[in-house]
Order: sequence, then C-alpha cells, then structure tokens
Amino acid sequence: MSLSTRILEWQGCLVTRYAWFIISAALLLVGLSAYYAKDHLGVNNNSSEMLSPDLPFQKNYKRLETAFPQDTNAILFVVDTPTPEETAIAATNLLKRLNNNSDFFESSYIPDDNAFFRQQAFLYLSTAELDKLASNLTDAQPFIGYLAQNYHLQGLFSILTEALENEDSVISQSLPALLTSISTALNKTAAGEHYHVSWQEILNPNSATNKTRRIVIAKPRVHYQSMMPVAAAIEKARALSSLLMQEMPGTNIRITGDIALQHEELEDIGDGAVLSGIGSLLLVLLILFRCFHSIKLLLATLITLLMGLTLTAGFAAIAIGHLNVISISFAALYIGLGVDFAIHMNLHYRAQLVKKCSNKKAIRKALHSVGFSLFLCALTTSIGFFAFIPTDYKGVSELGMISGVSMFIGLAVSMLVLPALLTIFKLEQAEPFHTSAQPSFIQTLPFRYKKAIRIGTFVLVAACLFVVPYISFDSNPIDMRNPKASTVSTFKDLLKSKTDSPYALYALSDSLHATQKMQKKLEQLSSVHGTISLESLVATDQEDKLYTIEDLALILGPQLSQFNARLVPSDTIAVLSQFNATLASLLANNRTSIDPLVLQDLSSSIDKFLAALELFPEPVILAQNLDNSILGLLPYTIKMLSQGLTAYPFDINDIPDEIRLQWLSLTGIYRTMIMPEQNLNIPANLKQFAEQVQSVEPTAVGLPVGDLASGKAVVGAFQQAFASSLIIIFLLLLFMLKSIKKTLLVIGPLLLAGLLTCTTNVFLGIPFNFANIIALPLLLGMGVDSGIHIIHCLYEGLEDNQHLLQSSTARGVMFSSLTTMSSFISLALIPHFGISSMGITLAVGISFTLFCTLFILPAFSNRTIQL
Repeated sequence: MSLSTRILEWQGCLVTRYAWFIISAALLLVGLSAYYAKDHLGVNNNSSEMLSPDLPFQKNYKRLETAFPQDTNAILFVVDTPTPEETAIAATNLLKRLNNNSDFFESSYIPDDNAFFRQQAFLYLSTAELDKLASNLTDAQPFIGYLAQNYHLQGLFSILTEALENEDSVISQSLPALLTSISTALNKTAAGEHYHVSWQEILNPNSATNKTRRIVIAKPRVHYQSMMPVAAAIEKARALSSLLMQEMPGTNIRITGDIALQHEELEDIGDGAVLSGIGSLLLVLLILFRCFHSIKLLLATLITLLMGLTLTAGFAAIAIGHLNVISISFAALYIGLGVDFAIHMNLHYRAQLVKKCSNKKAIRKALHSVGFSLFLCALTTSIGFFAFIPTDYKGVSELGMISGVSMFIGLAVSMLVLPALLTIFKLEQAEPFHTSAQPSFIQTLPFRYKKAIRIGTFVLVAACLFVVPYISFDSNPIDMRNPKASTVSTFKDLLKSKTDSPYALYALSDSLHATQKMQKKLEQLSSVHGTISLESLVATDQEDKLYTIEDLALILGPQLSQFNARLVPSDTIAVLSQFNATLASLLANNRTSIDPLVLQDLSSSIDKFLAALELFPEPVILAQNLDNSILGLLPYTIKMLSQGLTAYPFDINDIPDEIRLQWLSLTGIYRTMIMPEQNLNIPANLKQFAEQVQSVEPTAVGLPVGDLASGKAVVGAFQQAFASSLIIIFLLLLFMLKSIKKTLLVIGPLLLAGLLTCTTNVFLGIPFNFANIIALPLLLGMGVDSGIHIIHCLYEGLEDNQHLLQSSTARGVMFSSLTTMSSFISLALIPHFGISSMGITLAVGISFTLFCTLFILPAFSNRTIQL
C-alpha cells in the first residue's frame, strides 16, 4: 500500500469520526478570517503601483513626483462654456469654492489664469497679435467711451445707429460681428435659450487667447485608511460642479484625472463585482443542482465554497493587505475553480452510494479514488497562478499569490470540511444518472472518428497560425476602463487637445542651460506641438510691446476707469423699434457698406423678439434677459482690458513663487512640459510621441511612456509566466504520470485550446490588455485538471463496456467546466472592460479546453473501445 493511499484512508477515518469537531473548527477559522478581512482588506487601484517600482520608468516618475508633488493625484476640472468670458468667470468661481473647501482639497489652481498672467496678458501676445488688438481697440475707443457713460441697451443702440449712419466713426472693424451676435442674442432670448454676446471675441477676433475651455487642478485630501480614499473629495467636487452649472446656464464642468479615474473605476468594479458575484453564484448553483440532483449535496458544496472564499479573503488581508483592480477578480476565479474539487468529490461519493455502500464507506472510498487527482489538480492549477509571482507585473503577481494559495484552501475544505458535512447530511440513497437519452454516436465519437479528428486538429492548428500575427496588446489603461464613465469620456476628449492633453510628457534637468538645449531638440520632433518651461513664461520683445500698451493706456485708460458696471434698464420696445426703423431706412436707401443680409437678419430678429415680448407673461423679465444677454459680459471684458494695460517689464526672477514652483523645484530641478501634436487616442500616435521624445530625452516621463513601458513589462511577464508554468507543469506531469505520451496527451489539447482562444479574440476584436493577458497561463493551469481526470479515467477508471463520455469523470469534467465558465461569464457583467474582457477570454478558453479534453484528447490516445 502506497503512502498516499494510507494517508487518504487515515483521512477518511478522521473526517467521518470527528465530523462535528472539524466543522466547528472550520467555522471558527472562517469567522476569524471574515473579521480580520473586514478591517484589513482594502482596494488599491493606483495603476502606477501595478508594476514593480524598480522599473526605470517608475523610478523616473517617482523623481518627478518628489520634485513637483502639487500635481500628484490631482483632480482635473474641465470647464467649457460658449464664450471665453463665461469660461474664465466659471473657472474662477470654481477655484474660489475649491479653496473655501479646504477640508476636502489641499490646494487648487488654474494653470494659465491668475493675477500675474492677467496683468501681463498683452505681453504674452505676439507682436503681430498685439498690434492687431491695438488697432481694434483704437477703432473701438469712442464706442467704449460712450458705453462707459451710457451702459444700457439704449446707449448701445444709439452708438450703433451712429456707427451705421457714419461708417468711419466708431467700431467699423468689428461692427458686422457685433450685429450678428446681437441678432443671435435676440433669437435665443426670444426662444428662452441661454446666450451671451462675447465682447472679447468681437474686440479681438480669431485670437488664441479666446479660450472656451479652462482646466482647474485640485489636489484632494486622500484618506488612505478608507476603501474609497478620495470618495469625500470626489463627492464634494461633483456637488460644487453641479451647483455652479445650475447657477451659470450653458456651463459644462466635467471631472477627470488619474485619481478621479481610479475612483470611478472602483465604483464601477464595486457595483459590477456584487452583480457578478450574485450572478456567478446563482449560475453555479443551478448547474450544480443539475449535476448532483440533490439539495443536500448542493448545500454542502455551497457551504464549502463560501468557507473557502472567506478563508482566501483572510489570507489576502494577512499576506498582502489589499486587492488591486486585477486581483479583485479572485472571488469569481475561486468560485469557478474551487467548486471543481467539490464536484468531483460529490460525484465519486454519489457513485459509491449508487453501488449501495454505507454513507461513511462511500465517503472513504470517494476520498481514496479522487483524493490524489484533486491534489495533483490543485498543484498544477496553483502553478499557473504562482508563475506570475516573480514577474514585474505586480497587479497579477498579487492575483497569482492569492489565487494560487486559494487552490490549496479549496483543496483543504473539499477534502476535510466537505466530507465532514456529507457525514452529517447523510445522503440516504442515490439513483444512477440516466444517460439513455444521449445518442450513442456522441458517446463513441472520439474513438469512432479518431482519424478525422486528428486530421481536423492539424488543419485547425494551421488555420489558427495564420491569425497569430494579428494578435495585439493594448497598453493604454484608459481602454480597460468603462468607456461610458464620464471621467473616461472626458479624459479621451482631452487627449485630442494639443495644449490640454493629460498625456503630455515631462522632462527634468538640473540647469536652465540644459533645459534650453533640450527644448530646442524636442521642438524639432514631428510629434511635438511645443514645450513649456520656466523660461517660456518670460515674455519676449517686452520693450516694443510695452510702448504699444502704454499708447493704448493713454487712449483707453480714462474711459475704462469710468466704466459703470451696473446695467441700467431701458425701454426695450421703444429702443428696438427705433433701431429697426433705422435699419429699414438704411436698407431702403442702400446707404451702408454692411452686408444687407446681416441687416435684414437683424431686423427680422428684432421683429421676432418684439412679438415674443408681447406674448411673454412677464415682459419685464424677458427684457432684462435681453439686456444681460447682450451687455452682461461687457464689464468683465473691460476689467480684463484694464488689468492688461497695467503690464510691467519682468524677467525670470520676477515670476511669482506660486508659478515658479510649478517649473522649478525647491531642490533646483527644472521641469519641461512636452505637448503632443497629434490625437493621442490613436495608439500609433501615442507610441510615436513617446518614442520620439525618449530618443531625445530617455528619462522623460508621463502616461504615454509609462503605458508603453508597462505594456512591454506585462508582455514580458506573460511570456515568463506562461513559459515557466508550461515547463513546470510538463515536468510535474511527467514525474507523476511516468509517461511522455500521457503527458503530451494532457498538454497538447491545452495548447490547442489556447491557440483557438487567441484566434477567437482576434475575430471578436478583443485585444489583450493588462487584465485579460493572464488568461493563457491560467487556462494552462486550470485546463490541466480536466486532462488529468480524463487520462486517469481512460487508463484506469473505465469499467467494462463503459464509454468515456458516460463516466462520472466525464460528467464531472463537463459540469466543472460549466461552473467555471459561468463564473467567468459573470465577470463580463462588470462595466470595467479589462475585467469583462478577462471573463470573456477565460470563458471562451474554458469552452475550447472542454472540447479539446473530451474529444481531441481521447482521439489521440491509443485506447480503443468496443463500438
């Protein structure tokens, strides 16, 4: 009698004799595990920590974070409005509210808008742009001066009447654009829609400074002891944004940034994980009941499953202390894999009862017949997981540790707790499974059509090899996240920008001279839109520009300083009617150089508004809305002009500290921002940008560099894990089975299943990513279980005149695969694309593994049966 046989017989006697003690001890251990996991098992979804911190790009990024911590873990508020003035006002209001909520935000700022930049705004214009602005403002000086004294609708239309009747007098350059904007304001206000005339765009058209998008950056307070570390800050950010959008119609504020993406990812995964877990459990229970035909066996399996899951969570809390966005899927993996042990144990136990064995004897015989196979299955499956531990991909390294140990936890509860439960539940009787409904040609198919199956297998392999070059890896973690999430859609929108892209790269240097040399090289690259450093913030040609600004101040200064910001109501009907009469006279006499279509459109808009005013229940309110729509933003524009006219000469040492510290650290490190020229949503553009920049500055860091380096590290980790698990499992099987042919019979179908899985992913348009790339090593580790059971059954377990597909082993393999598939399919319910694609890939892989194991493996064996 072998040692393994003696151990299994001793174990059978132990669990049947001390069943209550084993169950009580297991419940105590499960309770302690649940209690500890509740307080010590958090979730870490920081993508930068998914890879080893010793990788070069990780070290470079750490250097950047240390030198410039203000942008680390920041929330990005993307403020969009129809006009530059509204955008600036909304962003400033948001910034004030963020600063007033210091309990939630450590700091906040607008990168391109502060008191210094507003005062020096004209100096940052090019000489040509400033000259054009000066010409426009000089032309508009009488117009501005008149409105400063007559800030109301009547004053506006009076000066417009003069401008139309005396073409060379005032605002001749901007008059057509202003008339068109007023026409739009009349139509929008009559229709009850939001609209403001942008005086900034009228006085300085087609300028790069007329930005209708601003980025506000806020650093949230992070509560690391919480499972959702920035939940409070994100909720406050959402509330502030929502309130401001209500107060300022037409304003759209969206939230994104790495930490906001991580938070929303946790929300999606959390909600999806609950749904996935419930769906997985229900599917598994339905399949198990169909498999066992017994409520008692189903209940015993469920208890065993939940115990193993809780113990695994306790182990994860002790060994690692947290889950990541990959290892959080351990629950679904355990449900799908851990139930395999219980299925084979229960089916062998039931088979002994069918043979009229007593309850205790049936348990002992079941342990004796299946115990060694289960141990071998746990060992080979765990190898598939443990192969990830030494890799640089920390995300799956932790999953490998948790799930690898969970296989032995599942084995332990299936070999100890489950038999103890069966001892207490005492299944009284069991009837044989009825297989008569199964067509005989299916039962004998792997042997009857051996030659055809073998030829078909080689043809299938050849066909799949043609698809191999099309297998791809998507290294962009954004593509793994829920595409419908607002943070994701906002992030992808920013990736289209050349100046606001969150995928900008950063380079560090130790001196200003080194920074200058690097900038010159970088700006020659086709993928680089431009660079910004501390020196870039020093305006050029200041002396010439200041002369122009001083002249403007002499011309405009007195009018701007007298501007009355209080909007005085007018007799709207009288004002519009009188101006409409002026338009009619000009059109009738053809006495204007303005495009007649513009005047006709304006006249028509006035008629529409006057008609709407007569029908409106409160015409005073509608008239006030029109006043605000046309003149509401003028005071802000005048204020910005006033500030810009106070510009003064400055050099690099005069830049305020709050701006300087964004580009020069306290330790003397200079930062250079490198902006992309192309849309970085396109993988080829992303790769080109990162590679070109690194060819000039190898230590440049940022998300594009990190993504590409991560992709290479992960693919390397996958290759290492797959190769090591394949070699170890092959050697282990060779040692255990003591036959090269049997070993190849187990391994060969699994490799075919993996090849078919890759081919299917190509046709489904599912690239490999950081999550689903673990599928192939896992399929190897999991699929070998079924191969072991079938090999054991083929050569040792078949009774006389029994077909393979009629055996309890084949039934166990089939239902085990079905439960595993159902568990993986439930992962597809999680909106996180990475995890859902992992579930789909694994479910497809298990399907192919089941087919290859039940049909291709027997066809290649030398076993023959009577047909």
